[in-house]
Amino acid sequence: MGKYLVVSRVETLREHMALSREYGVGFEINDFFDPELLENPERQQEIIDTYLEAGLPEGSTMHGAFLDVTVFSQDPLVREVSQRRMRQSMEIARKLQVKGVVFHTNVNPMLSSREYDIRAIDMTADYLKILLANFPDIEIYLENMFDASPDILVRISERLMDFPNYGVCFDYAHAVIYGFPMAVWIRQLAPYMKHIHINDNDLKHDLHLALGTGKIIWSQFFDYYDTYFSNCSVLIETPQPEAQRISLEYLTDIGGLYGE
Repeated sequence: MGKYLVVSRVETLREHMALSREYGVGFEINDFFDPELLENPERQQEIIDTYLEAGLPEGSTMHGAFLDVTVFSQDPLVREVSQRRMRQSMEIARKLQVKGVVFHTNVNPMLSSREYDIRAIDMTADYLKILLANFPDIEIYLENMFDASPDILVRISERLMDFPNYGVCFDYAHAVIYGFPMAVWIRQLAPYMKHIHINDNDLKHDLHLALGTGKIIWSQFFDYYDTYFSNCSVLIETPQPEAQRISLEYLTDIGGLYGE
């Protein structure tokens, strides 16, 4: 079974550390996707030093920049900034010595056309090849965000599967929202999955609720997990420590946390 993780933020690090000790979970650091922080190198270093002094749990990861990041934009200035933010994320991850970094595809389903899809696939794969080659000691996980189907993520992954440090971050809650058959999501992405995001919602909105407090049927998730991607790490993507505790208790009660 893969390792479980919880979201960490430096302002609530004490509470996250307590959960790590109690439940044996790692962290997915969520401080460094903030563009304002990425423009403040002094504060960046303060936060990095705080994490390193606290001691990151083994197997911890980090969420990379994603707000307005579009490496396949037709605007060369947008592309330039997007590439800069992703590289910054990787440089911070190297300082933190985390296992991997999560980025989003950031495709816009409202703009979908053959030309748009090809551009997104080609330019995303081309830039990720550069990062994967330049940071071979850090895994890169590409996550479905606005993706209405697995198609684009599958086609990007086909281009990158030869890199041992590449994998898909499958956000189960995002996939639920769009209504595309879950079995198809799973079958098509399973060969590339290395990391999973889970949280609960009302099946319509991305609410990041504690597990068991929304409408997602978690027994179905664990059937998929056991069959297709049981070695993947799993992030409980609820930012508040109390919601994380509720989720961990829920997983313990249903046997999902320790595989009982």
